[in-house]
Amino acid sequence: MRVAIVGGGISGLVAAYRLRRALGESAELVLLERRDRVGGILRTVDIEGDPVDLGAEAFVGRRPEIPELMRELGIEDQLVHPAGKRPLVWSEGAGHRLPERTLMGIPAAAESVAGLVDTATLALIEDEPNRPLTWVPGGDLSVGELVRDRFGEKVVRRSVDPLLGGVYAGLADSIGVRAALPTLAAALDRGAQSLTQAVSEALPPPSTTPVFGGIRDGYRVLLEALRTAADVKAETGTAATRLTRTASGWHLDPVGDVDAVILATPAPVTAELLRDTAPEAADLAGGIELASSAVVALALPADTALPDNSGILVATGEPLRAKAFTLSSRKWPHLAARDVALVRASFGRFGDPTPLSWSDEDLITAAVEDLTTVTNTEIRPLRAVVQRWPGGLPQYAPGHTTRIADLRSATAHLPGLALAGAYLDGVGVPACAASGTKAAATITAHLA
Repeated sequence: MRVAIVGGGISGLVAAYRLRRALGESAELVLLERRDRVGGILRTVDIEGDPVDLGAEAFVGRRPEIPELMRELGIEDQLVHPAGKRPLVWSEGAGHRLPERTLMGIPAAAESVAGLVDTATLALIEDEPNRPLTWVPGGDLSVGELVRDRFGEKVVRRSVDPLLGGVYAGLADSIGVRAALPTLAAALDRGAQSLTQAVSEALPPPSTTPVFGGIRDGYRVLLEALRTAADVKAETGTAATRLTRTASGWHLDPVGDVDAVILATPAPVTAELLRDTAPEAADLAGGIELASSAVVALALPADTALPDNSGILVATGEPLRAKAFTLSSRKWPHLAARDVALVRASFGRFGDPTPLSWSDEDLITAAVEDLTTVTNTEIRPLRAVVQRWPGGLPQYAPGHTTRIADLRSATAHLPGLALAGAYLDGVGVPACAASGTKAAATITAHLA
């Protein structure tokens, strides 16, 4: 058997690993990656002699996929957890505590956002249960439209946007409720009489399990372990250019004939590869928009006076260029033990391509100046590294879940084809790993 996996990000590598375990040593697995390395938007580099992640640097620890995968691969000793410090929200020229008891920044009660919004907004939140709520079960709308109507503009810009910007590089107005906040949509579908009630029902129960996890020496440890265990022939710097059906399987240029194909590619690439065999599916995938971002990693003197917080999120509308800072040496105990202080500055929101057009020097200057502003301390970088992520994150717009259901229906008649990737069922690393596992299971069942 010969199987091609297109896309060498975490989704494609997990798919290759699962296929190897299911099909055995005799199967030929070929992985195509258009970049010159595997990993997709996961990348680890050495800064001042130690590894630092320039893409995702944490995963949702309450999902099982990554811890279980690390145990399978024998790298569970690399699992680390944050120190438990909370981030600040920079709004109106000052840092505020990140609201507690919120669902992606949507408060369950007015006191959650006290100090972050004005008294008029607090009164609007308190009165919200007394106002009629219109929600169509099974329907969808943007998070911004829902929250703005019920809680006001300041909650959107100061509480919700900063969190959605970190997850999707998006805004409340570009992200749909049903895809991004499924538990909230479910509560509304069940007949919650107010947004306050729906958020209260949707909040996860209290737990002592750490919310997030990380990998001590960076994601490259996981990527290398997956690639080794998958025993896959990885052809980097090689793009798949055309996919067509054959009498017994598929033909993928430049690989040739294969029995099955997994497309673990960004939505626009998936659309182009499906254009000949499934034009309806190609249109659906092609309609998913992407956001671009950039990260500036700064190594600072260890005694730099950084706040004792995990990070600083920036409300929309602030006169800063960065959208967030991760105070990595405060957030992660294993990084705090290093000889430098590490900070990551993030740039780029959906609809604003400006940061990617700046030079590295301009991005570094903006990172240093904005970090100086939000910390009120002199920032003297020992080293700065810039990483750009063009089209790195799909936008889960209103109607996204319906679009994905239609996409799957439009490819269901194509045996030996499976899809994986961040545009399907979640942008986080665990969700991408789950999509790779699901795609491998589909191909295994077909080949059996």
